Amino acid sequence: MTGPLTLCCLLSAHTLSLTAGYLSVSIQPLPSVVIGDTVTLKCNFQTDGILREIVWFRVSTQVVEGGSAKQKIFTYDAMYNSTYSHMEDNHRREDLVYQSTVRLPEVQMEDDGLYECHVGIYDKSSTDKVILASGSITLTVIVPPKSISVVAANSPAPFSRYEAHNFTLVCIVTGAKPAPMVYFKRDGELIDVVPTDQLSSMEDPSKGRGLEKSFDRRLVGLWSSRALTSGDLDDTKLKKSLLEQEGKLARLGQDGPDGLEKGREHGSKSDSEPTTEVIPETVVSREFPRWVQSSDPLYYFQQQQQAARDGTMEVRAMLTWSLNPQLDNEALFSCEVNHPALSMPMQAEVTLAAPRGPKLSMSPSKATVGDTVRITVQGFQLGPSASEVFPEPIFTWTKVGGTLLDGREEHNGRELIMERVPAELNGSMFRCTAQNPLGSTDTHTRLIVFDNPRLRKRQFIAINAAARECPLILTSMLLLLSLTCELT
Repeated sequence: MTGPLTLCCLLSAHTLSLTAGYLSVSIQPLPSVVIGDTVTLKCNFQTDGILREIVWFRVSTQVVEGGSAKQKIFTYDAMYNSTYSHMEDNHRREDLVYQSTVRLPEVQMEDDGLYECHVGIYDKSSTDKVILASGSITLTVIVPPKSISVVAANSPAPFSRYEAHNFTLVCIVTGAKPAPMVYFKRDGELIDVVPTDQLSSMEDPSKGRGLEKSFDRRLVGLWSSRALTSGDLDDTKLKKSLLEQEGKLARLGQDGPDGLEKGREHGSKSDSEPTTEVIPETVVSREFPRWVQSSDPLYYFQQQQQAARDGTMEVRAMLTWSLNPQLDNEALFSCEVNHPALSMPMQAEVTLAAPRGPKLSMSPSKATVGDTVRITVQGFQLGPSASEVFPEPIFTWTKVGGTLLDGREEHNGRELIMERVPAELNGSMFRCTAQNPLGSTDTHTRLIVFDNPRLRKRQFIAINAAARECPLILTSMLLLLSLTCELT
């Protein structure tokens, strides 16, 4: 799973050539090391003198007075012919006369940094004099991505029948060091993208969604003009009456699908009474947009990245184009990542799918007066290439021919809950509209409310009790009236 990448390392060697002694120190260069691997640092030195000591240091990134802080990790003292490790017990060390090695097993992020090898020899002319030389190398620890996912920006979003809209897929890659290379494919083919800006860094994670929105607004004009160019329109297929009719519908639906739905309901109320509306038990409908657009849209690409607290990077790659529901429905989009710590690309994929054929369930299955009724969308009819509806749909509930039980015109959500249903709702029909940018579908279900025997029994007992109390009240009133007459 790992493949090293050539590392740009900092290598310094100091050579002292004196008449009394000669010392040359160098550290072998290293490629990048994948986190969890074992690395061996090798310090080579040549000398004609007598070895005094070898000391390895890890240079900290923290700056202290006088320079960077150094942590001693290994020491060899020739005077006492002993070695001493300042590292953990599991970091074993080896030492040779002309080569000193330091083995770092299972390197982690904190092992990343600069290492120095210091060698000292005795001056031949005098054992009181020591000649020193050192070499350094930068160890770079790379981390493969931890997760990759593809989401739809600004989701959930409604379906538009009369205006082209832009659609954005966001590929989120986390936990990588350095930042990976991200690219998109459609149905297995690499997408030829148009880069919008150079790679930018996000200073604040909370600004990510705002950047996506500004990015989307900046390109609205470009995509809309491309989607509605005169070259893409076929005037021979458009009649004047059709254009006039669609113009009216467009004005009616300028507030979106909700406004169009209200307009339809208003029209139905003016033409006929709600009680005369005839609708089958289940109606599944899907209407494609009325606009004509190019089958080869431009794909715009933008990538942003931000640093995490642990030193890794989070990358967000955005692919935006003018959506064509007829062509893009059930299209497979994949986001793939190349990284030096990976031997093969890492990928996540989604299939764009419009909602169709919602499957509704009602609880309880046999509702009685006073029950709490729940109508829930359990799933959809999916095509052969889709495992779920993507992007996430919007669910809207309405009551055919009237308002909901609580007086609202509509309810948004996957589930409709009605508490203490009255007998008047028996036979009422409810419409569930599910929509996403790829399409819209309606499903109807009828509510049958049965009598509640327990509720009827309680009402009967209450009526009998009231009837028993009536004679007593009447007798009391007659006695009071007769007493009043006698007094007068």
